[in-house]
Amino acid sequence: MRPFTVTMSRTATPDPSMNHLITETRDRLKAPWAAGVAGLVFSFLFVVSLLLLRGLPVFTATDAEVADWFASGGDTAVVIAALYCIPFAAVAFLWFVAVIRDQIGDREDQFFSTVFFGSGLLFVTMMMVTAATSAALVVGVRYLQQPPPSAETVGILRSLSYTVMFAMGTRAAALFMIATATVGLRSGTFPRSFALVGYLIGLLLLLVVSFFDSIVLLIPGWVAFVSVFILIRQRRLRRRESEAA
Repeated sequence: MRPFTVTMSRTATPDPSMNHLITETRDRLKAPWAAGVAGLVFSFLFVVSLLLLRGLPVFTATDAEVADWFASGGDTAVVIAALYCIPFAAVAFLWFVAVIRDQIGDREDQFFSTVFFGSGLLFVTMMMVTAATSAALVVGVRYLQQPPPSAETVGILRSLSYTVMFAMGTRAAALFMIATATVGLRSGTFPRSFALVGYLIGLLLLLVVSFFDSIVLLIPGWVAFVSVFILIRQRRLRRRESEAA
């Protein structure tokens, strides 16, 4: 009887070039310019979504006008804003938060970093709830073969979306700005002028947005300001490194 033998396969030797490629890709995704690009993408998509959703005629229409609005394809703007722009803006904002937190690293203040991270997640959650509420206006008609909603239902969904974004989401964004400014100042990641701008815009969002809702545009404006600052600083650092070499 032939003895039973087990042949052990050799473990494949990892390819050094592949490991280098993975490491390089990870470093690029965590690089400062990644935060800048993600911030600019968020700012663009956020503004586009607000412009598409704000002032739609269906919000003040009668039942018959709502039905005509759907029949004429007027709901396309809601589909683009709620199902595409806002979700992708939320993803870009999360990337922006993650890269900034990675850049701060061990220098972060644990207390304010928790507020920074938590308020950022709250703001993203509010964005997604706003997108879901706005999309509910058209999803049933477009994809579930339901009849057009009544003017009363449209008004309720509009009020809910407005409350989530302007009454709740802006406050979370304000807290995020104040926490980011504090963490950046304490860790030395950002200059004092950056912190002052963050504090000012954060206070404006906390106190003024109830009376002047267009001030919500300060959110993408601030993120774009931070993103451009990061990109310019990164370009200067690369120039210095090339000159030193």
